[in-house]
Amino acid sequence: MDAAARPTLALTRELIALRSLTPDDAGCQALLQRRLGPLGFACETLASAGVTNLWARRGTARPVVCFAGHTDVVPPGPLADWHSDPFAPVERDGCLYGRGSADMKSSLAAFVIAIERFLADRPDAGGSIALLVTSDEEGPATDGTVKVVERLAARGERLDYCVVGEPSSVATLGDTIKNGRRGSLSGTLTVKGVQGHVAYPERARNPIHLVAPVLAELAATEWDRGDAYFPPTTWQCSNIHAGTGATNVIPGALEVTFNFRHSPASPRTSLQQRFEAILRRHGLDYDLAWTGWGKPFLTPRGPLVEATAQAIHAVTGTTTQLSCTGGTSDGRFIADICDELVELGPVNATIHKVDEHVRIADLEPLSAIYRGILERLLPAQERR
Repeated sequence: MDAAARPTLALTRELIALRSLTPDDAGCQALLQRRLGPLGFACETLASAGVTNLWARRGTARPVVCFAGHTDVVPPGPLADWHSDPFAPVERDGCLYGRGSADMKSSLAAFVIAIERFLADRPDAGGSIALLVTSDEEGPATDGTVKVVERLAARGERLDYCVVGEPSSVATLGDTIKNGRRGSLSGTLTVKGVQGHVAYPERARNPIHLVAPVLAELAATEWDRGDAYFPPTTWQCSNIHAGTGATNVIPGALEVTFNFRHSPASPRTSLQQRFEAILRRHGLDYDLAWTGWGKPFLTPRGPLVEATAQAIHAVTGTTTQLSCTGGTSDGRFIADICDELVELGPVNATIHKVDEHVRIADLEPLSAIYRGILERLLPAQERR
């Protein structure tokens, strides 16, 4: 491999070889800092509860263009299921295999190469370039990006534009960018009954029977119809648990865990109120705990979306599509201090799977797209 000709591939390989199982960064951020330091970046390491975070910034002027991502990866599962060691990058059939190749070490490498090449051509570019990297995206996300955002907010630092390197592409590089994400609202419902012998149901109250029509109504409810950007809000039951293990005992309680994926059309408080109104209408005796929440965010068409779409078209010829589908990302935290945010990365078909891989032919173009975004957003000379 000619590292000079394919620098994004070379750096991606280096990152994959570092076994950064969440929340262990395993030296990935130190590797990135070694590349960013000579470019004039001021690098800060922010550690929290075993999580490593990097905030790197070059310049003090606005606009601030930030690239954001994560170095942690999910566990590979049984190694015997992989055709090669998930932490020993292998090139095979035009693809680079390894855990994190698509999610999202290739994006991190592409960020760095894009910045290096942009600054080589435009060392006097105005504005600022920043990099926000965490090792706590695949985990609970309590000590990662959210902590960096809190620190920046306390210092009064804001971002004008942010590109999150999550693998957004569906079939070909750049065919889809995420300009928003649905919110996530989770809860645990405990329905109370009265335990008893199945032969004497009149002496008991079966919480399974009590909750069945409630679940049917919740599943059939139209929470909203979405909008031009977001699909309709959905409610899903993810687990039900009841019973003592004996077949002749009516259980005394039942536990349901559930999740809303919601658009801005249904705020969190509205969903909570409507959910509890259904429970009360059915006369349930229950306890309810709301266990997790991530708010939705949206970047309408504007300078960042247009710059990203133009850069994709210039490199690949593809007319990109905007999407707000899928799960949550760290963009939900960054949106608190950033005016415009999109997610753009490689094809996501193999993320979190055995034999995760990325197309080698996509790596240098991905870096070129990121560089094109910088060229379109940062002024040619120091001003502002």
